[in-house]
Amino acid sequence: MKQKNTSALIGAALLMATSAIGPGFLTQTTVFTKSLGASFGFVILVSILIDIGVQLNIWRVIAVSEMRAQDIANKLLPGLGGFISLLIILGGLAFNIGNVAGAGLGLEALFGINVMTGACISAFIAIAVFLNRQIGKAMDRFTQLMGAIMILAFIYITLISSPPLGEAVLRTVAPAKIDFVSIITLVGGTVGGYITFAGGHRLIDAGVKGFDALPTVNRSAVMGISVASLVRVCLFLAALGVLSQGLLIDDGNPTASVFRLAAGNFGYRLFGLVMFAASITSIIGSAYTSVSFIKTFNARIAKNENWIIIAFILISTLIFVFVGKPVHLLIIAGAVNGFILPISLTVMLIAAYKPAIVGVYKQPILLTLIGATIVVLMAFMSLRVLMDM
Repeated sequence: MKQKNTSALIGAALLMATSAIGPGFLTQTTVFTKSLGASFGFVILVSILIDIGVQLNIWRVIAVSEMRAQDIANKLLPGLGGFISLLIILGGLAFNIGNVAGAGLGLEALFGINVMTGACISAFIAIAVFLNRQIGKAMDRFTQLMGAIMILAFIYITLISSPPLGEAVLRTVAPAKIDFVSIITLVGGTVGGYITFAGGHRLIDAGVKGFDALPTVNRSAVMGISVASLVRVCLFLAALGVLSQGLLIDDGNPTASVFRLAAGNFGYRLFGLVMFAASITSIIGSAYTSVSFIKTFNARIAKNENWIIIAFILISTLIFVFVGKPVHLLIIAGAVNGFILPISLTVMLIAAYKPAIVGVYKQPILLTLIGATIVVLMAFMSLRVLMDM
């Protein structure tokens, strides 16, 4: 049982983390580092604190209620679960179109093949994971492998880019400027929309639930944020190192530009590997989690869950192939997920005090206060962003 919990803990954490670390995540981090410089460290720090508060609140309620988020919402208010599911699926689809495109770009950089061909190959690889009879184990092992590849690659590119660590540390605690859009986008891209529920729903599917599972849930939630944050910090430092040398990052493909400027042609190939790994794991996480939001609504959906996930991946791929992807789709999707977050987190905060949902469980007051503060801050920053549009 302990081995099962450990495997589920790591699997859920990495599914959440690799779902977050998609092409949008990479693009956002590089673009904001270029615009904010070392002060982007402050944005990352704030987003990490918010991410942990969000994830602990949501995952703990899911675990003790032994229900998925949409069922919890419907218990609070009939129809609310359907509304949240619609928002999640639309956001997940928008992200997945970008994920498919990112995977194609990754294979283009790695092997020189056409982007469209690479996107289709990546989609079929993702589909193969869901054709495996032991889907849970296949998904966990695949995300662990891709996650390890990404972490090692980012540590390497950070070390050779020689970032100004002193300035980065200083501006992380004393920023020269603060940008609300970047905070909203980072939080939305890490725990907004479907992403934070990826790990929470994976734990439910693995049977890790109830009061006794809370220590495992806590560790998994923090581990997921830690992995995603490690990658973000490494890319931030790598981009900062490139900028500190007076080199110009190409706006057309900013993350690839950082890798190429830091390590030449090898760096560009390494970027291709990283982009592919980040994108394909995000395709898997987005499709799995989006469908998990509707599978409890109908027995036929639950019975054919894998085929619906496959259809979700195919639809995302076809939209990219035949319609294309707006240049700023990924950043916009991250911001939209940030707008969804106050709604979904509010639902969980209220549910945590409903005995019909969580039984005799008592949510720690400090955790509730942190969650409520995050809701207010995210709602305020979201309104500020909307007013500035």
